[in-house]
Amino acid sequence: MSATHHPTAAFVSSDEIRTRFSRAMSQMYRTEVPQYGSLVALVAEVNQQTLQADAELHAQMVRTGELERLDIERHGAIRVGTAQELATLRRLFAVMGMEPVGYYDLSVAGVPVHSTAFRPVSDAALRANPFRVFTSLLRLELIADPDLRQQASDILARRNIFTPRALALIAQSEAQGGLSDADANAFVQEALETFRWHSDATVDAATYDALQKAHRLIADVVCFKGPHINHLTPRTLDIDAAQAGMPAHGMDAKEVVEGPPRRRCPILLRQTSFKALKEAIRFTDAQGDSNGAHTARFGEIEQRGVALTHQGRALYDKLLAQVRSMGSAGSAAPDYSTRLQQAFAQFPDTHAQLRSQGLAFYRYSVPAGAPAPAQLPQSTADWEALIAQGLVQAEPITYEDFLPVSAAGIFQSNLGGDEQKHYQANAAQQVFEAALGAQVHDEIALYAQAQERSMAQVRAAWQGVTA
Repeated sequence: MSATHHPTAAFVSSDEIRTRFSRAMSQMYRTEVPQYGSLVALVAEVNQQTLQADAELHAQMVRTGELERLDIERHGAIRVGTAQELATLRRLFAVMGMEPVGYYDLSVAGVPVHSTAFRPVSDAALRANPFRVFTSLLRLELIADPDLRQQASDILARRNIFTPRALALIAQSEAQGGLSDADANAFVQEALETFRWHSDATVDAATYDALQKAHRLIADVVCFKGPHINHLTPRTLDIDAAQAGMPAHGMDAKEVVEGPPRRRCPILLRQTSFKALKEAIRFTDAQGDSNGAHTARFGEIEQRGVALTHQGRALYDKLLAQVRSMGSAGSAAPDYSTRLQQAFAQFPDTHAQLRSQGLAFYRYSVPAGAPAPAQLPQSTADWEALIAQGLVQAEPITYEDFLPVSAAGIFQSNLGGDEQKHYQANAAQQVFEAALGAQVHDEIALYAQAQERSMAQVRAAWQGVTA
């Protein structure tokens, strides 16, 4: 296809399409779930207070470009039922510059799905808008009853969760290498339909009940026209303050914040939410306006910390396992948050320690006006010495991904019900990637590359000075 027919200059950037889409999704969700508006207002209030109280944090976020992205930052979550739905979502998100990162097997926590996160991957795209969508594929093979499994499969095979125009615009973008301004706006509106809430179920009440008994999430995925967005998450800078503020804003907060405890140097991800709403739905055998209720959609907030290395993740997992084993001591054990604080006292809590022990990832840069050192750094100790002398700056690389345990905990607390089904924990990443039609990025490799790129840029800057 020649450039004369489709001049690239006429195309809207994928970053811009992603921002238009995340704003439209936020507007739609605010209309569908009014409490989401209260949640966004609470988070904005907490963030403002936190930045006013912590000048160093404010300065760091200005330096890293994180302050500009804070108010638009969101992650959504969606659950689909078939390989074809997942593969088409991958193509839809690609139009917005979002790629599959990480593999999460939630069956180990009794949730019959496995997942990835679609998000931007380059430094520049993350700065522009780090919008991400945690996307789960139902594992029908985990439905024990073969007849019910077949019934669910048949129901899913009959639906199409994408509008014909959305599919046409995805194909057009792939063929041309982009979309014009008008086509980008049309794409956003058409893509939004996939994520919209539908109160009309596609099944009768008895089918819904049978699938609900197998697992509440199975009913959520199978029984509706599309995979409604089930939460949209703003980012807070102080999740404990936000959690404490929820009841005053009329929200029923979940009992504990998921993830690591409060720390001076936040790591990975902490999440909490208000409990899911009960929404009226209409089954196919309804006589009146509605004859049922469904619980799935909720409001979540998150606080993001520094991304951890393989070594950091291993320590994190080990400490979480300790917290769980301390809890098995029964009524004599301290409460969960106390156990968490006790265990994580073993996790270094200064950025210098995290760097020197190789536990977390950082972006390196040369402060304005700093002279080049006599010799280039070779080891971690060399870099630390230059940081101490003020010749190099190291900023924590924000963790852009999810925690399998956190995600499962949030899922469980909002699906309600006590079923902690322990499905056979067989990680099925190859099966998932076959359904997706692509391999997922290794998130830790992405952070390592970002750190290494920044170090190479610092070395190149110094070599330019000393050459």
